[in-house]
Amino acid sequence: MSEPALQLRGIAKGYNIGTPGEVRVLEGCDLDVSAGEIVALVAPSGAGKSTLLHISGLLDTPDDGQVLLGGEEMTARGEQARTIARRREVGFVYQFHHLLPEFSAAENIVLPQLANSVPASDAQARAAALLESVGLTARATHRPAQLSGGEQQRVAFCRALANAPRLLLADEPTGNLDPATSETVFAALIALVRETGMAALIATHNLELAARMDRVVRLESGRIAAG
Repeated sequence: MSEPALQLRGIAKGYNIGTPGEVRVLEGCDLDVSAGEIVALVAPSGAGKSTLLHISGLLDTPDDGQVLLGGEEMTARGEQARTIARRREVGFVYQFHHLLPEFSAAENIVLPQLANSVPASDAQARAAALLESVGLTARATHRPAQLSGGEQQRVAFCRALANAPRLLLADEPTGNLDPATSETVFAALIALVRETGMAALIATHNLELAARMDRVVRLESGRIAAG
């Protein structure tokens, strides 16, 4: 059996935020997410979901514990090695799309591929294929301001998948959308993940959406608990 795409072992994290003593956010978190699995991460605001996602995606480092991607330990690696691994192995989607406003939908998907040394023609072909998969071929040349909120977020999904990552991390990806648009965007996200067979860890407050994923885990008192 292959190693899980993501393994968290004993992840701990705290912050000094001006109050006496350290505020502990995560305390010994353990979690496996396998290829092809979609896991919902549920917790109240301020419980540490974003911190856990940032550590999982190598954007932040834990005070203790290990992060493994595809069985390879990442925590002790230098910043350059972590940056390369993050670029190749991880895709991120946030509540707000964070598309570059001066570039078209297609260009926003091409750029991360160019940063990963993909030839321009190949990057353009993949951008076109991804946009087609979410029904946005006709919007490829439109800039973000010319797109609806749901269209912007679908482009953000495509950008996250541009480099065919091993792991997709999403932080409230439909939290900024109305219910009808949220449903459309969520369906597009699930379809993309299923088609690629990647692992996905999706933080959400929406319990109905969480229940439609393969598994639900909760972040309680800084630890991971089964849903």
